[in-house]
Amino acid sequence: MPENPSTSASSQPTPNSAALQRAESLILEVPDYPAAGILFRDITPLLADGPAFRATVDALIAPFAGTFDVVAGLEARGFLFASAAAYASGAGLMPVRKAGKLPRPAAQVDYALEYGVAVVEAHDDFPRGSRVLLIDDVLATGGTLIAAHALMRELGYEVAGTSVLFEIEDLGGRAALNDPQLHTVFHS
Repeated sequence: MPENPSTSASSQPTPNSAALQRAESLILEVPDYPAAGILFRDITPLLADGPAFRATVDALIAPFAGTFDVVAGLEARGFLFASAAAYASGAGLMPVRKAGKLPRPAAQVDYALEYGVAVVEAHDDFPRGSRVLLIDDVLATGGTLIAAHALMRELGYEVAGTSVLFEIEDLGGRAALNDPQLHTVFHS
């Protein structure tokens, strides 16, 4: 697939470290949500701050400049960052949705959750061989991203990389995903 000129290295701004520090400070920790023992990362204050949001989107895509044609966002909060990343880079956007949310899914992959099984699906609107940058908000155990990688393979797309806003290192998602192209902006 021809390189998308708007995803070349020269068109991507260098992420500002001061802006990223501010962005990280805006992520709130909410204990016992959605269930007891869970420490939820609330990103809505970051989304509300234009410069912080821009800095995080720039940081999500900067390592992959010139290597992708499509940005795939994982439901639901991954959509927010993926949409902005697709717009900023001039790439196409692919939503990776939970089962039953798309009118014409081309492929679906199931994966294990801590509390059950879930399914993700996507359309095949892009040519086979398209280079896809997967974006999600949080990497915890890695199940959703592992399923997204399998979904891209099933659709005939090449995963150019995986970019995540926040990695919870203690939960082992990095090792489970085993993606040498994994990039995370913030860590705990």
